[in-house]
Amino acid sequence: MTQALLQVENVSVSFRGTKALQDVSFSCKTGEITGLIGPNGAGKTTMFNVISGLLKPSSGRVVFDGVDLTKAKPARRAKQGISRTFQRLELFTSLSVRDNLRVAGEIHNATRRSNRIDIAAETERVMGLLELADVADREVTELPTGRARVVEVARALMTKPKLVLLDEPASGQSEEETERFAELLKHLVATDGLSVCLVEHDVPLVMGLCDTIHVLNFGALLASGTPAEIRSNNDVADAYLGAPEETI
Repeated sequence: MTQALLQVENVSVSFRGTKALQDVSFSCKTGEITGLIGPNGAGKTTMFNVISGLLKPSSGRVVFDGVDLTKAKPARRAKQGISRTFQRLELFTSLSVRDNLRVAGEIHNATRRSNRIDIAAETERVMGLLELADVADREVTELPTGRARVVEVARALMTKPKLVLLDEPASGQSEEETERFAELLKHLVATDGLSVCLVEHDVPLVMGLCDTIHVLNFGALLASGTPAEIRSNNDVADAYLGAPEETI
């Protein structure tokens, strides 16, 4: 049985009395791609903020690789092996693609006594993995949104993570870019020892890419299962997918 790398246990978050998350529990397994889906406002990005340490839960625990990180700051979680991207692009806009990755590598080395990297070599390796070598010297502002999102994933990889949280990475990508991106993620998981948790509204992408899917609705966990199980779940169809199984 595949081991759970991340365990979210009974997490709740309240904002001024309004519950954004309500007693949510789920896991992400080592070497798998996990989907976290649901309607707008369901609590997906709030959950990513809890996992990455940007937001403290009102109750519950975040356990990563056997370590309770509930009270840990974001830097500690990064050292443990959690990295993320954001719904809105967060890149160094005045820098080239290569330099965006190199800065991430510099930060990684500056905050670690061990597990340091050869920044130049790792930058070239990651750009090769994510097919960015042809735009290495271009400023990220010159890139289309879909390609810039790949740069953000590449920058996350420079921290040598065990788990990457991807917040709507297909947003702004063309159909062709999305298909290529899906293949890249599969390749990274298969060859680079990476685990992924994905928040995404592109349902075909999620269904074709993820091993396990968790569905949030109004801050609560509505369902968990394989893509086939989620497709056939009537509660999920009513709350989010909005289509009979044969049309999804």
